[in-house]
Amino acid sequence: MGDFQDGKVNPPHYTGHRERLRERFRTGGDEAIADYELLELILFRSIPRQDVKPLAKELLAAFGSFAEVIGASKARLRTMKGIGEATILDFKVVHAASRRIARSGVVKRPVLSSWPAVIDYCRTAMAYEDREQFRVLFLDKKNRMIADEVQQTGTVDHTPVYPREVVKRALELAATALVLVHNHPSGDPAPSRADVTMTKQVIDAATPLGITVHDHIIIGRDGHASLRGLQLI
Repeated sequence: MGDFQDGKVNPPHYTGHRERLRERFRTGGDEAIADYELLELILFRSIPRQDVKPLAKELLAAFGSFAEVIGASKARLRTMKGIGEATILDFKVVHAASRRIARSGVVKRPVLSSWPAVIDYCRTAMAYEDREQFRVLFLDKKNRMIADEVQQTGTVDHTPVYPREVVKRALELAATALVLVHNHPSGDPAPSRADVTMTKQVIDAATPLGITVHDHIIIGRDGHASLRGLQLI
């Protein structure tokens, strides 16, 4: 509640702050506000009667960046004091929207000539997951994306991959090329020996059927690695 002075209840101090922040965003866009203020704007929706600036700053300190807050798992977000299910839902809506926007830069375009957009999309989709995911971008003969599917989800440092299942799905979709992608929740995208071995197994299964594996991209919080670029395949 607000303060009681001169027989009147004054509005809480954060009410004016909220309107000033909204106005700054309306007139200046996202360049006019800091990351914690952008988080505040999202928190305003789910926490209408509280000063959320301290919470926004605590979230950034705990997770490291705006993207990591929005992309954090529900389980991790629930460990934060002051975060309820309504806030988690709002964060997940924003994350889903960002994935859709990033995906639009890839769909219906030749993947090999839109490589930066492919990397941006993969980072948006996977960089901040707390478990490993193995996904495949299935491409047609013009290297346009037919489908993007998560094939397996594993633990924090391992995902089982079955090359025959990858190739089987490619045949079902009439795909002629693949881009393999998985994330390293540790943050370091450097490929392991197992990553290289698995990639070669997929290539060995796909090549006799006329299916090309263009690359295997590993996504981490600290960047990405390309097995093709590293000349490991």
